[in-house]
Amino acid sequence: MAGRIPPNASTRSPPLPDAGARPPVVVAGAGIGGLTAALRLARAGHRVAVLERAGVIEEVGAGLQIAPNAGRILQGLGLGEALGAAALLPEAINIHRARDGAILSRLSLAGAGERWGAPFRLFHRADLQQLLLAAARRNDAITIRTGARVGDFEEGDGAVFLRVHGGQGPEDFEALALIGADGVRSSVRSFLNRGAKDAPAYSGHTAWRAILPAESVPATLRRRESHLWLSAGAHVVHYPLRDASIISAVVIVEDGLSRAWDRGPQTLDGAALLREAGLAAGDADLRELILGGDSWRRWPLYGRPALAHWSRGAVTLLGDAAHPMLPFLAQGAAMAIEDADALGRAFAPGVEPAEAFKVYEHTRIARATKVQRASRRQGDHYHASGLHASARDLAISALGGQRMLERNGWLYR
Repeated sequence: MAGRIPPNASTRSPPLPDAGARPPVVVAGAGIGGLTAALRLARAGHRVAVLERAGVIEEVGAGLQIAPNAGRILQGLGLGEALGAAALLPEAINIHRARDGAILSRLSLAGAGERWGAPFRLFHRADLQQLLLAAARRNDAITIRTGARVGDFEEGDGAVFLRVHGGQGPEDFEALALIGADGVRSSVRSFLNRGAKDAPAYSGHTAWRAILPAESVPATLRRRESHLWLSAGAHVVHYPLRDASIISAVVIVEDGLSRAWDRGPQTLDGAALLREAGLAAGDADLRELILGGDSWRRWPLYGRPALAHWSRGAVTLLGDAAHPMLPFLAQGAAMAIEDADALGRAFAPGVEPAEAFKVYEHTRIARATKVQRASRRQGDHYHASGLHASARDLAISALGGQRMLERNGWLYR
C-alpha cells in the first residue's frame, strides 16, 4: 500500500463509537482464540475491537476437547458456571487397536480437576464459541463487528493504521495494536510476512468429521468416555456431547502430500469412508459407528512454516495464525487460549504494544513450538504399521492408564 492510511479517513463510522478516546486494540478473528484474547485484554484494561470476516459468527458442527491447561484460564475469566453448563466431563479415555477393538489402555480422568486445577471438558465447538461470544458482548470494553476483513496495515507514530474490507467497501481507521487471530489462512500473517515463502501447505492428512445421533452408535460407545482407535495410516477419535445425546467423531487419514483442498469428494458416506481409511475389515463396533454417519465432511489439515518471530512492532499473531498444529494432541484450541492469557499478562496498561508483544512472544514461542512438534510425532505413532505398531501397542499396554496420562502431564501443568 502506498503511503500511510490516515486514521478514520473514511466517512463511514469507525468500529467504536467514542472517537477521541485512545484507539482500541484490534483482534482480527472471532474464533475461540480471538474471543478469549478480547476478554483477557479487556480484563487487563484495554478497549478491544474484534473484527470477524464472516457475516455471522457460527461454527461448523465439530467436537472440541479442552484440557486442564486451557480450562484453568477460562475459569479464571469467570466462565466456570457457563463452562459447566455447556461441557460434558469425560470419565475416561479408551485407547483401542482398530483391527480387533482390543483396549490397549484405559485412562481414568477421575481426580483430574484436583490434580491440574481443571477437569477435562468436551464441547461442541459452536457451544464454546457462543459462550465466549456472549461473554464478550456483555463486556462494555469489547466491540464486535462481523463482515469485516482486515486487509493491509501500516505502523507509525505508535499506532497501527488499518484498512478493513466490509460489505460497504474499504474503511480506514487507527488501532493501538493489531492481533491476528484469523486462523491458518491468516491475512494478517500474510501481510506481516509479505514476500516470504509462507503460504499454507497441505500436511498430507485429512480429517473426516461427523456429528452422530447417540442412538446410531453401539451401546458400548455411548458412555461418557472418549475413544481413540489406532490403525495403519489412520486413526479415529469420538466422544459424546450435549449430555451424551450426540457423538462427535473424526477419522483422520494420512493420504499423502499430493491431495489438495479441491481434489476428491468433499463428503463421504460411512461405507466409502471405511474404504478410504482402510478400516473395512476392522472392529465391528468401530465399523458400525462409521457406518452410522450418512455424510462425513472433509477437512484437509494445513500448516505453515514455523516462524522465528510472531510480531513486528505493534502487530502480532495468535493461535493457528502463529503456530498451526496437527490435532494429534488435541491442543490447537488450548494453545490459542494459552496465547490469549499470556498476551493479557504482557499487555498491561501503560506498556507499549511493541514491548508487550516482545514479552508475549518470548513467553510463548518455545512452548507452542514444542507442542507443534510433539503433535506431529504423536501422529507418527498413531498411524504406525508393522513392527512399529506392535511395539507401540505393547508399550501402551505396559505403561497402563495412569502412567499414560502422566506422560502428557507437561501439557496439562
